[in-house]
Amino acid sequence: MAESKDKKTASVKSTGAKTASTKKLAAKAAKAATAAKKTAQTKKVKDVKADCTALVDVLKSKYARKLYDEVKDLPIIDYHCHLSPKEIYEDKPFSDIGEMWLAGDHYKWRLMRAYGIDEKYITGDADMYDKFMRFAKAVGEAYGNPIKDWVALELGFFFGITLPLNEDNAKEIWDKANKVIADKQLYPRKLIAMANVEYIATTDDPCDSLEYHELIAKDEGIKAKVVPSFRVDNIVLAKDKNYADYISKLGSAAGVKIKDLADLEEAVEKRMDYFVSLGCKFSDVGVQGFPESIADFKDADKTFKNLLKGKEVDDKDYDGFWGYLYNFFGKEYAKRNMVMQLHLAVTRNSNSAMFAQCGRDAGFDCVGDAFDVARIKRYIDNLNSQNALPKTIIYTLNPTMYYPLVTMCGAFRNVVLGISWWFCDHKRGMYETLEILSELSHVGSLVGMLTDSRSFLSYTRHDYYRQIVCDFLGGLMKDGEDKYAINVAKALCYQNAKNIVEE
Repeated sequence: MAESKDKKTASVKSTGAKTASTKKLAAKAAKAATAAKKTAQTKKVKDVKADCTALVDVLKSKYARKLYDEVKDLPIIDYHCHLSPKEIYEDKPFSDIGEMWLAGDHYKWRLMRAYGIDEKYITGDADMYDKFMRFAKAVGEAYGNPIKDWVALELGFFFGITLPLNEDNAKEIWDKANKVIADKQLYPRKLIAMANVEYIATTDDPCDSLEYHELIAKDEGIKAKVVPSFRVDNIVLAKDKNYADYISKLGSAAGVKIKDLADLEEAVEKRMDYFVSLGCKFSDVGVQGFPESIADFKDADKTFKNLLKGKEVDDKDYDGFWGYLYNFFGKEYAKRNMVMQLHLAVTRNSNSAMFAQCGRDAGFDCVGDAFDVARIKRYIDNLNSQNALPKTIIYTLNPTMYYPLVTMCGAFRNVVLGISWWFCDHKRGMYETLEILSELSHVGSLVGMLTDSRSFLSYTRHDYYRQIVCDFLGGLMKDGEDKYAINVAKALCYQNAKNIVEE
């Protein structure tokens, strides 16, 4: 009996052990299945993406291909863009690819206007499908325009669509893209993640509350670091008819009643400190022209008070006040280890009738006249002489200024030319920048690419730039120089920008 009991006990233990083992195996199998499912889902998403080099014809040598393979998967540092922090935080679904592409992209709007499309189908009240169809017709025949390449990259990378967009394929692409948007939930955060974006610097006015930056900073669901940039255009544009109202708004945001220049400086410093507390690393200004002189405090204060009262201010006094502001900004940026970005040679809102109808940033700006780089040199030299020169990136919309600007930058430490901007960020424009920079300076000084865009699909422009960088370097390489060329390619595509945001 005892022996039988022992056998029974042993049997129970054995059964229990087998049950436990079975449960463990089942749990392990379930875990493996879950992992496999996740892998399959990830692969499925990745499978949507096409090989970007097959979508645009850039790489021309084995060296270029080798370099591109080294940089194509590096994260993206987008240190200057116009994405909405509210849209990033709220992560609302896009209704269709038309909304993704055409709701706010003035690059595409200009192309459509140039093709003769009625404004109703651009910024008007036409149905988005109708707008998309007309855009497809325009881009299908836009040979040589970078938008044609950007469209191919965006369709291939985010949607797995390798068909060329044109009038004949438009309906098919509309349906396929919209299905991918729904199936893959291509919302703002997903698009950012797919593009492997590590850092986003939005463009923000000193009056902005930055409430969405605060919310984003607390949201663990957003992997990219999203920070504000300090854009001072509205402080500088002191002849605007609403300038006094803007200064009052700035004072309210800073908690300072602005009556004179000292008050303005206090308000700017407070707002700058608030921006920096939320990770701000970059400043920016992109107004027409550049000051020739720098007034002293007394004269600048007098001019500022007259501007607040709406009095007429002559060009000389205004220029001196403008120069004083730039000098003040530069010193404050240097104190906070911020990067100063200067966007030059732009003419804003050239079509007054359409500006009245559509407002700013609707595609009516254009390339400005080149001007004497001695103005910028005096400004940079003045800051440098005060030991108050911040890291500075200078962009020009007028490429005839490249030669004097590059050589001027070379006279000062930590002042560099920016990548081809806006109307110049096409293929030829980027090659031109790389060629001039390498001939007159050091190609490795270029900070890297930025989107300067309001579209979440524009991150493929970084791949476009990376291919161009690799093709440019590949064309100059010789056997045995792989290590050095790879170092430069990585610096231009990622590391230089990474170093700046981490300083």
